[in-house]
Amino acid sequence: MTISIAQRLLDLNITLPKAAAPAAAYVMYVRTGHTLYLSGHIAKQGGQPWVGKLGKDMNTEEGRQAARAVAIDLMATLSAACDGDLTRVKRIVKLVSLVNSTPDFTEHHLVTNGASELLVEVFGDAGKHARSAFGVAAIPLGACVEIEMVAEIA
Repeated sequence: MTISIAQRLLDLNITLPKAAAPAAAYVMYVRTGHTLYLSGHIAKQGGQPWVGKLGKDMNTEEGRQAARAVAIDLMATLSAACDGDLTRVKRIVKLVSLVNSTPDFTEHHLVTNGASELLVEVFGDAGKHARSAFGVAAIPLGACVEIEMVAEIA
């Protein structure tokens, strides 16, 4: 028996928020053919940027939680792009993760797992994706993590 995406979200106690609006001169997603490109989403906590620098004032587990929060916001935008129907998602193709970190922090991949693992929990095999994770000196508004996504939709 196949469990629906809506049921998986419910089981994980996740309610998708309203899709975010762009904060500058861009759009939240662009569709070309069956490919959907989602703009980078920053980590938020309580509706505000989740500020911090990994390796300085945040540890890897806190970063994982921030990346997980980004994945929830990305799914909200994905849902909006699919007219509220996440069953149209055929595959999460790729994530690009930027981690605000000190030069000696080396666990960007473990931070990004917070997003990657949640996407697999929600979408099953269709949530398995290619990925890049980078450490950067700063992210807009001081956010600790920013992630963009590419998805294939029906």
